[in-house]
Amino acid sequence: MELRSVEELMDLLYACRGSWDAPGLRSRRVDLHQHALQTAALLRRRRPADKELQVAGLVHAIGPLLRPGDESAHPDCAADAVRGLLGERVARLVREHHRGELPADDDLLRLRQADEEGRSAGFDAGVLEDWRTVLELVAARNSRLGAVD
Repeated sequence: MELRSVEELMDLLYACRGSWDAPGLRSRRVDLHQHALQTAALLRRRRPADKELQVAGLVHAIGPLLRPGDESAHPDCAADAVRGLLGERVARLVREHHRGELPADDDLLRLRQADEEGRSAGFDAGVLEDWRTVLELVAARNSRLGAVD
């Protein structure tokens, strides 16, 4: 599946409400919607000017909705879905954030850290609608489809 508009992506992110990931070896189960918001909010606090990194934190958890039951395919599926809309950097971060065996640059390390912290964070990370403008900005810069709503 390739997302063609910010509206499609927003719909998918809203669909994460009430969806839970499988517990990993190092973490507990989390609501994907809340986890996405918390991960993105943590990245916004640490790197306020890096909108692509923040967006990667927001969309990194959509894989389970795109390919239920196939945990190993979640990062690739999510990256493929957002590449055309949000660009290669966001797709690379989404794809590689769970691959601990790969060498990590600073951005990937920050995403991994926020991902882990977002599993236990107990703060109000706002609402998804707060991210629409950021998604539109990143999509406008990166979309080869020109499909910004």
